[in-house]
Amino acid sequence: MAPELVAAAEEAADIAGRFIMPFFRSGLVVDGKADASPVTEADRGAEIKLREFLAARFPEHGIWGEEFGADRADAEWVWLLDPIDGTRAFITGRPLFTTLISLMHRGRPVLGIIDQPATRERWMGVAGQRTRFSGPFGGVVGARPCAALTEAELGCTAPDIFAAEQLAGFERLRGACKRATWGGDAYGYGLVALGSLDVVCEGTLKPWDWAALQPVVAGAGGCLTDWAGRELGFESGGDVVALGDPALLPEVVSLLA
Repeated sequence: MAPELVAAAEEAADIAGRFIMPFFRSGLVVDGKADASPVTEADRGAEIKLREFLAARFPEHGIWGEEFGADRADAEWVWLLDPIDGTRAFITGRPLFTTLISLMHRGRPVLGIIDQPATRERWMGVAGQRTRFSGPFGGVVGARPCAALTEAELGCTAPDIFAAEQLAGFERLRGACKRATWGGDAYGYGLVALGSLDVVCEGTLKPWDWAALQPVVAGAGGCLTDWAGRELGFESGGDVVALGDPALLPEVVSLLA
């Protein structure tokens, strides 16, 4: 990975964080999108800042963001942007939202950042490299081994993230795990990379939701796939499962099927 791409991704995360944080716990106005999910001036403004920065730095690259759609999504290199993943956490004052920035090369994620500007925690994943983590509370990168799902800590944002036809599979997985913890959005995948969670399972995710997560989880020794255990790409659906111990994947896939 070219150093200038990694440096630009880090600078972009800094830009987004500086824009977003003055809105946190500020009583900002919340609008509803067509799918009833919330959006704020912070989401929109941060994405504009990110698009301006990346377009100026890499004019030949495509950009695809949650709030303003795709520009040259068929380019060889495409930046995927989710300025505030976890807007519900953001608007309710919980520091579990994140900014997600990823770079796709020919449809596959090769770089990903999970950034939490309130707690100053950042995960940086680059394909083929060890994930890097920085933050004031400690934490060492390394997904933990898990001998069986009966010992696994499961994370999920909320039950309503699933389509109706996905719920039965998720409940089978939930019942096989030791414990389930709700909330966290993309932050939970960072916790898989730190060995605090063993499984995160979600549905209806868009490419900008999962693309940054794959290099982070893989670079910590885990895996991120769809529910059938397949590699994720632009053609994937929204079903995603992250495992700290890839040896659990066959059993998880069987439960979710």
